[in-house]
Amino acid sequence: MLSLRKTLRGTGVAVVTPFKSNFEIDFPALDKVIDSLIHNGVEYIVTLGTTGETPVLDKQEKIDIVNHTFDKVAGRVPIVVGIGGNNTHDLIKDLHQIPLDKAVAVLSASPYYNKPSQEGIYYHYKALAEASPKPILLYNVPGRTGKNMTADTTLRLANDIPNIVGIKEAGGDMAQCMILLRDRPNDFLIVSGDDALALPQLACGMDGVISVAANAYPKEFSDMVRHCLNGDFGEAKQINDRLIHAFELMFAENNPAGVKAFMTEMGLLDNYLRLPVVPLSKGLHQSVKSFLGK
Repeated sequence: MLSLRKTLRGTGVAVVTPFKSNFEIDFPALDKVIDSLIHNGVEYIVTLGTTGETPVLDKQEKIDIVNHTFDKVAGRVPIVVGIGGNNTHDLIKDLHQIPLDKAVAVLSASPYYNKPSQEGIYYHYKALAEASPKPILLYNVPGRTGKNMTADTTLRLANDIPNIVGIKEAGGDMAQCMILLRDRPNDFLIVSGDDALALPQLACGMDGVISVAANAYPKEFSDMVRHCLNGDFGEAKQINDRLIHAFELMFAENNPAGVKAFMTEMGLLDNYLRLPVVPLSKGLHQSVKSFLGK
């Protein structure tokens, strides 16, 4: 089974989905975003992550975004495709309907709202892994799902199921992270899903980050991550210190409303989101502009 610890070492970006004023997908803006990410040195792209507003995309739109991303990236960097949700049976269908031929892995968030037991989470991922034509990356994000996936469950999946090869850990629990890093199988990828905690998590031994903030700051963020992976935490801290307030602004109200506000002011896209998510409040958006010197 393919080990992704080298392939996906560094900075991956959960790419936003730009929209036009009529709320259709803005593919030229998506091209601009992808070019910005690759030209500024990120190691890989994650399409259809929750930062891409996947809960409000229909199946055909998801297929169109994946195919467009494959064509635009054209092998320049690896691509991970997000396929997650709380209906195991439907996700198995998605694994065969959403194009995966040019992807290196599937990122799948733990089931939300259902709040399954740890045993339910285990068998959910076991079913996905057995059906998936690509390796599975777990995604623990209890702030969105309402249920933490424990270190014991993650390690059980990592050891029992060959097609589960890594995790994006966004639980915010440093003790849980350190247990995962201590006890993981040798070739099991562990990346941060918390931009604001990335530096200390990398210091503990994580392999990289799947970032939201790097949509707006691809060079700075990926440079910071590379400094960490090279053991140069002094340089990394200097960059991180400059970005801390940006992280605060990005996540103060909603993701991806925060990062889209930054990207709007940077000229990368227009500031449209699909309901129920709305743009940042006027005052917070002004704080973004002030941070950017506008």
